[in-house]
Amino acid sequence: MTGRPVRGVPQAPPEREREAPGERRGIFEEYHDLLMERLEHYRELTDEEIYARIDELLAEKAGTGYVRLSQRRSLRTELFNSVRRLDILQELIDDDGITEIMVNGTEGIFIERGGGLEPWPRRIASKEKLEDIVQRIAARCNRTANEAVSIVDARLENGARVNMVMAPVALNGPIITIRRFPNDPVTIRRLIEWGSISGEAALFLKDLVIAGYNIFISGGTGSGKTTMLNALSDFIPKDERIVTIEDNAELQIRGVANLVRLEARRPNAEGEGEITIRDLIRASLRMRPDRIIVGEVRGEETIDMLQSLNTGHDGSLSTGHGNSPRDMLSRLETMVLMGLEIPVQAIRRQIASGIDIMIHVGRMRDKSRKVLEILEITGYDAVQQEITTHTIYEYEERGEDAEGRIIGELVKKDDLRCRGKLERAGLGKERRAGLS
Repeated sequence: MTGRPVRGVPQAPPEREREAPGERRGIFEEYHDLLMERLEHYRELTDEEIYARIDELLAEKAGTGYVRLSQRRSLRTELFNSVRRLDILQELIDDDGITEIMVNGTEGIFIERGGGLEPWPRRIASKEKLEDIVQRIAARCNRTANEAVSIVDARLENGARVNMVMAPVALNGPIITIRRFPNDPVTIRRLIEWGSISGEAALFLKDLVIAGYNIFISGGTGSGKTTMLNALSDFIPKDERIVTIEDNAELQIRGVANLVRLEARRPNAEGEGEITIRDLIRASLRMRPDRIIVGEVRGEETIDMLQSLNTGHDGSLSTGHGNSPRDMLSRLETMVLMGLEIPVQAIRRQIASGIDIMIHVGRMRDKSRKVLEILEITGYDAVQQEITTHTIYEYEERGEDAEGRIIGELVKKDDLRCRGKLERAGLGKERRAGLS
């Protein structure tokens, strides 16, 4: 919320034009203490009522020359953020240029901007303040954060993903990690402009999504899996019924009227009321979906995801953590075994039957994110008892430029072999379709 100008406040004396950072924080702390004395039941007040109390305080102090006029608007916003929003972190959350915020207890704050990490000069003054921020975030998502539930995943109103770790697990105070997503979803066109994928490969994936190929995206933490998933989902025909299933709602699917969004729920303090990804996948099968999008599989829900792919929901999408497509196949086997004891051969048959295409994304040493491989799963070799695959596109690095940026390209290695879905969708022949 933007600040309103405070009327009737005279200009502060010239001798206070320059103010040291420590002095600025001291003024804020004094004003904050005075404000909290007036807001005994602030949780019951509206935002406008809190702003009114802040304006009253600033008006009373206006004649003292304690804070100059040019600083009062920012002080007003800081005071409001400390009461209603996320204190000093709100400034970072509102900055569109910041993609990640890492709070290491009271010891320091680091941010990711433009792909690089840097320390932020400000820090949260006390463990109590930090714990209050944790509780505000958790309460908004109906989550519990305490010593009994010391690891909590949540999200902010703007869709940012939040992970919080409390004592006794976190030794240097509550740890908060916030990953911000763009206000507007990243499109495939922007990925092409950034060099994350070639135009040829993007058109190829567009046809696969339209034709109903089941696609799985693998990659490490921060490699751009969710970004790629969002970009591909934009190609889904807008007249289809889509069900999205996530631990924390992050997907930004646009233009689809028949969209169902489901989010898992953690158990309450009594250990009751939990709704898992497995529960949601099973429920989604009764919702008559054309496609199911599972934000990420991490464990035993993998078998339910594979079964949904094998029961007529062509064109479904999902992601998972893996160092390569082949490593991801091994991890899928392991995750299935976490929830069901069945022969590995049976799992491999399920994977080979359910997943058509794997896309591997990675973060390069120059901090850029790129599609590194597009791989087709062609079947299951009963003799070798292995899933058969072949690479269609692969990223080839050529070197570095003068500024250390990686030079390379996504090179086509082979053609798609299983073309049945393309032909049934009328896309079997080469075409000059655009990305719109």
